[in-house]
Amino acid sequence: MNPKILLLGGSGTLGSKIVKSKIFSNLKNPSKKKLDILNKKNLEKYLIKHEIDLVIHCAALARIKECETNKDKAKRINITGTKNLVLSILKIKKRYNRKIKLVFISTDAVYSDKKGNFKETDKLAPYNFYGFTKMKGEKLVKTLDEYMILRTRFFDKNKISFKYSARNIYTSALEVNKLVKYIHILIKKKFKGIVNVGGTKISDYKKYKKFKKDLKSCDKSKIFNELNFKIATDASLNINKLKKIL
Repeated sequence: MNPKILLLGGSGTLGSKIVKSKIFSNLKNPSKKKLDILNKKNLEKYLIKHEIDLVIHCAALARIKECETNKDKAKRINITGTKNLVLSILKIKKRYNRKIKLVFISTDAVYSDKKGNFKETDKLAPYNFYGFTKMKGEKLVKTLDEYMILRTRFFDKNKISFKYSARNIYTSALEVNKLVKYIHILIKKKFKGIVNVGGTKISDYKKYKKFKKDLKSCDKSKIFNELNFKIATDASLNINKLKKIL
């Protein structure tokens, strides 16, 4: 029997692709107006009324610059919102003896900005405020019995608007549609715990050049000089655990 799934953040880059994929059956995708994660009471009511078995939590303030300039907003959405969801799930378990599994979309920014090839067991040392809020979210999620934390980075191949990309900044970022498929597989396999979800290590320039032919190469110094927030030179992920699961 397929679980009844609640998607939070269905209007975002990842959430909208999950909806569009149509590979998740029994999926409910309420608008933010109908179900706001900052409204704990309504969240509890929704989970109970619709007998939700699993929540895919994509709702977040993920724009790094905005997280740095509006930290209160980032904390409300990324930490308080996640806390409301976790407390609602715990309350339902206690009152109705019913477990709800939480799939939490985290980020590679919970790791440091130093070495790359990060393993799930590596020490967390966020290098920007977005990563910090996600680390706090992970801590909350780990109080549950049933959870899946996916540390990842993704992009939409149809929304590459920048003109330059660095040949010496490295990540394991996935095209968002591939991430959707991985999420579906991990749910089907009933994975529990923390896993890095990414591709092979590749430079930003090589990665995006595949989808934007007129993209120009530059040194990382150009990117660092143009940004007013910190990014990692090498945020690549060790995906051996993911490979074993798949």
